[in-house]
Amino acid sequence: MQDDLDKLAAQILPGMRVAVPVDYGGVPMALTRRVIAQGTAKDLHLVCVPTGGLQVDMLIGAGMVATVETSAVSLGEAGGAPRFNAAVRAGDIRILDATCPAIHAGLLAAQKAVPFMPIRGLLGSDVLDRRPDWTVIDNPLAGGGDPIVLIPAIHPDIAVFHAPMADRAGNVWIGRRRELAAMAYAARSTLVTVERIVETDLMADETTAAGTLPALYVTDVAEARRGAWPHGLWGEHDPDTGEMHRYAAAARTPEGFASYMAGTTPEMSA
Repeated sequence: MQDDLDKLAAQILPGMRVAVPVDYGGVPMALTRRVIAQGTAKDLHLVCVPTGGLQVDMLIGAGMVATVETSAVSLGEAGGAPRFNAAVRAGDIRILDATCPAIHAGLLAAQKAVPFMPIRGLLGSDVLDRRPDWTVIDNPLAGGGDPIVLIPAIHPDIAVFHAPMADRAGNVWIGRRRELAAMAYAARSTLVTVERIVETDLMADETTAAGTLPALYVTDVAEARRGAWPHGLWGEHDPDTGEMHRYAAAARTPEGFASYMAGTTPEMSA
């Protein structure tokens, strides 16, 4: 497993735009720890789909992030994301403010190979003032007086996530987590860790086919037991709330963060 994770982690290169999932959507924490351990992926542009949490905070704490495009970053019930908050206060990272619909609209535009996607909900908000790359135009079909916002397509270099299972052909079962499919459709490559590799063809089974991301959209897969820990994974295990709180307390300082990262593995809480 270690070699497989190293292979995936080595594909995340400096300066890449990386799409990462929401906390409940299959966060590839085992892969994230390998990326941090390898130490080569610098100046990353993280696209949170649509929010970020522990994964984002760890990568920032490790000094690997230049830009975060997101509608929020937090540790949920464990409170604020300490390394993210510290980096924002210090001006160490660039923030691209977004909203959940805007992130999804940008990915949808990329999926459909169009330069932008129009949405309305941003009109009248302060977010528009912080995103000069978002354009307000008059609806050309309405004859004027009907403004609409154009969100540029978001093209991640890589999408990463963790899922319950994949088959030998590289098809990955994501169930109802369609945002993971949106990430894969928009990205140039997709790296997935899974709880297990199954021998059955997930696309051939009527009970799994509808929730399966075809191998066409998957670049590489690695098996990683409890690969989302301390996050939960639907149908597999609950989040480790105690561990989230332990991280939140430790990571309040750079020294505490470094100590936590040096001494924590999934097996410690198994």
